[in-house]
Amino acid sequence: MNTKILIPLFFSLGLLSGCAETNPHPMDMSQAIQDAKTKADHEALAQHYEDAAKEMQLKVDEHEKLLSKYESHAYLYGKRAGDLKAHCRNLINIYKNAVDANMSMAKMHRAM
Repeated sequence: MNTKILIPLFFSLGLLSGCAETNPHPMDMSQAIQDAKTKADHEALAQHYEDAAKEMQLKVDEHEKLLSKYESHAYLYGKRAGDLKAHCRNLINIYKNAVDANMSMAKMHRAM
């Protein structure tokens, strides 16, 4: 094969793989939950769920800002404005549910 094609191909693959998140969860949650026996174990799980809730809340805030922009400047987005607003509302609801679920799990582990 032509090396002029292979070099850019491998270079671009290397850049793309650098963007990928290699470990979205710092711990194996299934195993961590099964192994949790001490107060410290449950505290660590509660902290993990609270951190996840904070991340989801940041996404809620981000999409609320986007929704506000789409609503106040709908004319800039033409026919797609309705789709963009609906998409943001849907994501806001999903992320709010995730915040609630993670905080509920954190509360349960703190009570254990």
